[in-house]
Amino acid sequence: MGYPCVLRITMTTSIPAGGGKLNYGVGDCKRQGCRRSSWITSVTFSRCIQKEISWSRRVSKFLRIQRCSSSQSPITENWKSIRTVTSYKRDGSTKYFDFAVIGSGVAGLRYALEVAKHGSVAVITKAESHESNTKYAQGGVSAVLCPTDSVESHMQDTIVAGAYLCDEETVRVVCTEGPDRIRELIAMGASFDHGEDGNLHLAREGGHSHHRIVHAADVTGREIERALLEAVLMDPNITMFEHHFAIDLLTSQDGSDTVCLGVDTLNTETLEVIRFISKVTLLASGGAGHIYPTTTNPPVATGDGIAMAHRAEAVISNMEFVQFHPTALADEGLPIRPTKTRENAFLITEAVRGDGGILYNLDMERFMPMYDERAELAPRDVVARGIDDQLKKRNEKYVLLDISHKPREKILSHFPNIAAECLQYGLDITRHPIPVVPAAHYMCGGVRAGLQGETNVQGLYVAGEVACTGLHGANRLASNSLLEALVFARRAVQPSIDHMKSSNLDFSASNWWARPFVPMALGINITDKIIQMTKEVRKQLQAIMWKHVGIVRSTMRLKTAERKIGELEAKWEEYLFREGWEPTMVGLEACEMRNLFCCAKLVVSSALARHESRGLHYTIDFPHLEESLRLPTIIFPCSPVKGTWSSQQLHKQSKYLELQP
Repeated sequence: MGYPCVLRITMTTSIPAGGGKLNYGVGDCKRQGCRRSSWITSVTFSRCIQKEISWSRRVSKFLRIQRCSSSQSPITENWKSIRTVTSYKRDGSTKYFDFAVIGSGVAGLRYALEVAKHGSVAVITKAESHESNTKYAQGGVSAVLCPTDSVESHMQDTIVAGAYLCDEETVRVVCTEGPDRIRELIAMGASFDHGEDGNLHLAREGGHSHHRIVHAADVTGREIERALLEAVLMDPNITMFEHHFAIDLLTSQDGSDTVCLGVDTLNTETLEVIRFISKVTLLASGGAGHIYPTTTNPPVATGDGIAMAHRAEAVISNMEFVQFHPTALADEGLPIRPTKTRENAFLITEAVRGDGGILYNLDMERFMPMYDERAELAPRDVVARGIDDQLKKRNEKYVLLDISHKPREKILSHFPNIAAECLQYGLDITRHPIPVVPAAHYMCGGVRAGLQGETNVQGLYVAGEVACTGLHGANRLASNSLLEALVFARRAVQPSIDHMKSSNLDFSASNWWARPFVPMALGINITDKIIQMTKEVRKQLQAIMWKHVGIVRSTMRLKTAERKIGELEAKWEEYLFREGWEPTMVGLEACEMRNLFCCAKLVVSSALARHESRGLHYTIDFPHLEESLRLPTIIFPCSPVKGTWSSQQLHKQSKYLELQP
């Protein structure tokens, strides 16, 4: 049913044009442990346990794919040298830019501001420009800014939290460059909290050995987003395209290289398909929290970037590591229940535990010391499993997080947003504990990237949650996400500029791919039926993921999920096409659904491939760490005998139709 090819390796790899099979060079492997095995979907591979080679060095070697010299590609033949213009529009439905940025969170905006000094930039965002995961980040940004702290200490905390799957070189780069990225934000007008001594107030969160969290009360992400958006909107070289849903990347082959030349989008207000042709594309589209029924992510987080990249033959990594935030507000425990179901769970920041918050079960028994000597300050995966265990053992719906023993003034000054949210439902957090429950929060896996945000697809860069850089390993350390986004957005700038300058935009490129179209001809009744059916299928997929691919897993549960998801996807696609839907048709709900299916299958396949428990991936069948398995999970593109709609780019849908019975 279109499940991806999955592999855990460390050696250099190359993807030939077509993506159906895999060829690679093992290189110099002198250590024992190399052996032949097989793909989950029957493509052969090798495994080489070789710890000395770092993630970033492996990725850099991996991304240097040799070009085929046997034939010239259409790209090389048709790429004409012309003068670059700021924002050329051939017609209303095609737009030309030097840089296309997909996503308006911290990574996308920070990158856009830098590359705009060298060319025209389109920032393409799914909803309003301020709606992103960044906006909902409460805790802050971690950085070594205290004299008693050190880069080595921050590195150690990151690697321990990541269950020793982090790449040390990537961790060192991020921890070293982080302080400068914070100073840049302050210079741009971001306002962070200061202590009585006039210095930045640095908080401490779970997994951190020092106070190093720069924050703006409990709305840090919102403040960073505000500062960056103000700068972006004032830049004449940046054009913001709100309510433009990214459908698929536009790719072609240049010998053995896959090359990205832009993206197709759907204007969800006018229902017009808009094509962006660009020399460089940055994916900064966030995560995929909505593959689960309860998530702290905003509604836009449906895995669009990861799914698009996978369909475009980008390599994906570590998708089994889904972080569940231990403490989302449990509406069931509030004195006054919300009248409407939330689209995304309200986050209770890690900083509440960092400031001394204590977790209790409903009998007011403190339980975290039973699970870890660090108690409430243990990393998120440990705390989430502790809460999950309590809920299952006691058959309860939530636990309690109590900060009321701290001074009222301190609580209200540090957590004004949380206090206000709870108070409107009758809960005073300065007097009573907060009902909390784990919720899907962050994807530690994503599109595999090198130290400059580069991918194996030429002209495609990634930053933020959509990327897998090797920083987080098997579990993200609190407040390292905004830090990673800032560092990699900045590191991707120079190679992007170099790539842009070496490319010459061809206006005829817009005609190389068939255009998707909106299903107006189906009529409103059929369209409404499809939308309603899709909403139900979405709930069913989320229920499968929560039940079988949640905080605690097993091989049987994962295989059940694999089967059920495949059946559900086939049923949904059969319904669509029976109602007259065509493979090149696009609609917001349907396209989000195909991306959710794609990401869910990536998570399940990755989880099945890891035969150990490490970080966020805990399975009762393999409950221990295995040193020999301390390797990233790699997902290569492949062309299954029977593809699904979610696994194929829309402009390649003629191939999809040929595969159907």
